[in-house]
Amino acid sequence: MKMKLKKTKNYEEIIIKLIMYASTITVFLALACIIYTITAQGLKALSWGMISKLPSGGFYIGKEGGILNAIVGSVYIVGASTIIGLIISIPIVFYLNIYLRKNSKLAYASRLSFDVLFGIPSIVYGAFGFILMVFLGIRASLLGGIITITLLIIPIFVRSIDEIAREFPHDIIDASYSLGATKFETMKVVIRQLSPGIATATLLSVGRAIGDAAAVMFTAGYTDQIPYSLAQPAATLPLAVFFQLSSPIEEVRARAYAAALILTLIVLIFSLSGRLIMNNFSNNKLK
Repeated sequence: MKMKLKKTKNYEEIIIKLIMYASTITVFLALACIIYTITAQGLKALSWGMISKLPSGGFYIGKEGGILNAIVGSVYIVGASTIIGLIISIPIVFYLNIYLRKNSKLAYASRLSFDVLFGIPSIVYGAFGFILMVFLGIRASLLGGIITITLLIIPIFVRSIDEIAREFPHDIIDASYSLGATKFETMKVVIRQLSPGIATATLLSVGRAIGDAAAVMFTAGYTDQIPYSLAQPAATLPLAVFFQLSSPIEEVRARAYAAALILTLIVLIFSLSGRLIMNNFSNNKLK
């Protein structure tokens, strides 16, 4: 009887291991196929002119020019959203972890709310941003894209930084108070300790924000030009891929693949950088 149970357990272990290996291989193969396809198609079109020039003759049918408008638009939207998101998110995290009690009902409800917001699809943020813009009388513009992406990444910032802050040893906070430090001075001590986690959360949020098309489709608009004011529409790399890949003109589709390659490289760099910072933070913590 015992032998049969052992054999059954061994078979179960083998099956589970095979499923794990198959799942891992499937994920890696899918990633490899995506990277290969985008790289093979994007490298053919990628050049300095593609990066440094604006599209001419229309982004959908124009054969000449590049994707500079989409690169600059993405930098504007993501850069401004990241700064605003950090300004809003860091005080929230410190309020939850320093000013509120550990088992506070308000802290629990706040974390639950941000978990829900974290999981909401980006198209919902885009729809909400569009309704908000209509209410405020704002047209599809750079400002609309910044507002929507800021709303999208705030939950990512809050939950990512909060998870690290909750592991922070409260003995340091108590020691700071015992030395006569105020809560604001204690916050500065904690910020220094949590800076790797904040950097990781920033990189992950930027990676998510710069690759999102649904949230800015109805709010940022699209243009062949570089926006010079918040009221002007702005192009982004995901929207460049979306619009130009459906064009009947081969040169325009080539620009879409070049934009996809640049976007993929940016997201991979941010994701890997976030992992490296987090691993270094964990290793230093163990030491």
